[in-house]
Amino acid sequence: MRPVTLKDLAKTLGVSVTTVSKALKDYPDISEETKRQVKELAETLKYKPNIHAVTLRSQESKTLGVIVPKVDHHFFSEIINGVIEEAEKNGYLVISLFSNDTLELEQRQVQLLIDKRVDGILMALSNETQSNLDHIHSIFKNEIPLVLFDRVSAEVNCSKVLIDDRIAAHSAVSHLLKSGCKEIMLLSGPKSPDNYRLRHAGYIQALEEHGITVNPNLIHHCTSLYITEALRITQKAILENPKIDGIFAATDMLALGALGAVQDLQKKIPDEISIIGFSNWFVTDTVRPHLSTVDQPSIEMGKKAVSLLVEEIRNLQKGITTQPVSVKLPTKLVLRNSTRN
Repeated sequence: MRPVTLKDLAKTLGVSVTTVSKALKDYPDISEETKRQVKELAETLKYKPNIHAVTLRSQESKTLGVIVPKVDHHFFSEIINGVIEEAEKNGYLVISLFSNDTLELEQRQVQLLIDKRVDGILMALSNETQSNLDHIHSIFKNEIPLVLFDRVSAEVNCSKVLIDDRIAAHSAVSHLLKSGCKEIMLLSGPKSPDNYRLRHAGYIQALEEHGITVNPNLIHHCTSLYITEALRITQKAILENPKIDGIFAATDMLALGALGAVQDLQKKIPDEISIIGFSNWFVTDTVRPHLSTVDQPSIEMGKKAVSLLVEEIRNLQKGITTQPVSVKLPTKLVLRNSTRN
């Protein structure tokens, strides 16, 4: 069954298509009686506006696109919740896509959003994206506003919403040092995204400030960011260096792998080895022992990213140039039973 059109409504009521269109939009030059008849018929026949036609006329689709690396990551799912909530407040619907942390899929998803004529795009870059930014530049060529969040690139000139990863990591490692840890292992992510690189830098800064020489053998990178990889790497590291008495993990997922490895080796947490993660994933408060972590304001990050994007969209409609800004949201330590507090 074909969809009902403005022509169908006009023919049934014996009025022009223009009259029907104006009545649905509450134009003041259309009588209240005509508006009532048109709206009642539209509801009865389940009339829906042609979104593509509306887009062509208004040059606005009232949709935003968001691309995140993982669908199963609590941090990103919370960001999307914040994005959707703030977008709806501003009259936008959201198309959510997941790149699976691959450049190739992210490139296709960006093109899809461009083809869909979304009004703006929000992105947390995949781990592979740093090597190729052509698809990001194509967003600018199509004059579509872009805001990056969490995983960003210094080479992309747009507004960004993030945390200070270096300071957050420095705070976590400093806590381990102050609680008595001396041989602290870093369980980091891939080397390319800025956030893991900055967490690495915060780890080093904290050690140096406490007069501890950085030991490269205590620094390990988990390229997949999976629990199983973190468990395997942590077990091997502790067996090779039984003096390890603290672990700073760049994500809570990695911290859970480390926790499992330490328990498998029958070492006491936190008496023998303290562990602290990063993100404050909901599972961290349910595992035993409860996991200390760095809390990231994920929902607030999603809301702020949308707020910046909507402002840029409105400026674009008015012909005003938006100067990119970087907004850094505060983090805090959440201390639980996996560290000596």
